Amino acid sequence: MTSTLLRGGRVASPTHPHATALLTTGGTVGWVGTDADAPDADHTHDLAGAWVAPAFVDSHVHATQTGLALTGLDLSGTPSLAAALDAVADNARKLRGRPILGTGWDDTTWPERRPPTPAELDRASYGGVVFLARVDHHSAVASSALLAAAPAARELTGWSETGHVRLAAHHEVRRTAYASITAAQRQAAQRACRQHAASLGIACLQEMSGPQITGGVVDLETLLHLAGTEDGPQVIAYWGELDGPHAAEPGAALSTVERLGLAGAAGDLFCDGSLGSHTAALQHPYADAPDRSGHHWHDARAVAGHLVACTKAGVQGGFHAIGDAAIQTILDGLALAETEVGLPALRAVRHRIEHAEVLPRGGVEAFARYGLVASVQPAFDAAWGGPDGMYAQRLGAERARGMNPFARFLDQGVPLALGSDSPVTPLDPWGGVRAATRHRTAASSIPYAAALDAATRGGWAAAGHDGGVLAPGAPATYAVWDAEFDPDRPDPTCLRTVLRGQPIYEG
Repeated sequence: MTSTLLRGGRVASPTHPHATALLTTGGTVGWVGTDADAPDADHTHDLAGAWVAPAFVDSHVHATQTGLALTGLDLSGTPSLAAALDAVADNARKLRGRPILGTGWDDTTWPERRPPTPAELDRASYGGVVFLARVDHHSAVASSALLAAAPAARELTGWSETGHVRLAAHHEVRRTAYASITAAQRQAAQRACRQHAASLGIACLQEMSGPQITGGVVDLETLLHLAGTEDGPQVIAYWGELDGPHAAEPGAALSTVERLGLAGAAGDLFCDGSLGSHTAALQHPYADAPDRSGHHWHDARAVAGHLVACTKAGVQGGFHAIGDAAIQTILDGLALAETEVGLPALRAVRHRIEHAEVLPRGGVEAFARYGLVASVQPAFDAAWGGPDGMYAQRLGAERARGMNPFARFLDQGVPLALGSDSPVTPLDPWGGVRAATRHRTAASSIPYAAALDAATRGGWAAAGHDGGVLAPGAPATYAVWDAEFDPDRPDPTCLRTVLRGQPIYEG
């Protein structure tokens, strides 16, 4: 096997705090130390003072949607409804009648404080097909042409004549909209996502797929094929479909997991929705919508059935859960599952919960008891936390202050894995680390070392893999940066990303 020596820089290693050099042999770290003690190698690279650290893992990603946002209509950051409609009109002129698939709008930041109407989208698109996912991807607005093409949505939960669709109606309209994506567009979007991720020092993407996510099985199979045949970050994929006796098709989800070699029946298996769309399930009503408390997709019996089926199969299970009522439902389901399979079996599989933002009383301790992984997105707090943010609008400032309790998770020994939920928030690993260390509620912040660990080793561990450290015998998966990270300075620039000894990005 070919050996490569990196020397003349700084290496972040738990076994050698003053390391300046790193030797890899094949896809494995063979040695870490100082330049003076460096062994011979087949190839030697001068780091010229650069910093080598474990490459990042983004533990919650939607690759196709991310790629479409990178290459198409991304409304994040638009200052107003009027500006968003101008962007739609500009996109319509470029696409010349082809469907417009956009994302990223956030009405809570607009002076108009409302989403666009179908009539406004019709005018902006010259009567075209328009689908604009809200920033949280749990609701969307659609043009008249698209709504007409999805007549079944009118009979489903979440339908609104305003064109702002939620819940099952949203899924139906989204399915209709994304059916227009060609195979070439899908591949281009997925390539764009993987290439962009690699340029940011990300060596692993955890894809959250499912029957209700863009393209379903076809989309996932395309992504797995690309990841298996083209250079880029490793893809660890989850399938978000309910299994167990309460599933629409018992056995189907685990069959998909086995057939495609997936990490588990988890990820965006929705137990509730999102705060921004008023669909996260809460124990008390929304402060800005007293007649609403969100939506449950599954009850405790269905949760228990899914987790029992996964546990017996030795497969990681889990759910998307944001609100305290939804998280409590999962914990109640775990209690039921415990009576059937026992606590040691549940803990051994390391089930995971995505987001875990509003914890019920005793929730953090229950995460620790059941050995749950908390797959969290610190950029959510950076974007929507604080006394004037969307969380405070939805819950009131006092309830919002207790959200995303990273420090409490850490104190209780709950494994943390950091992700972006891209395109909900951008692929931005250093931004996630910074947000975790600078939580809008200071008491919920975690130390830099813990945040970096959760963005590297924690991500691999969340999916049952080794990695995320640079020590002899560990996978040679790392990124080379022009400087060390300093939260008070601009983010370092990635010079190279390497996955198990193979470069996947060269700056």
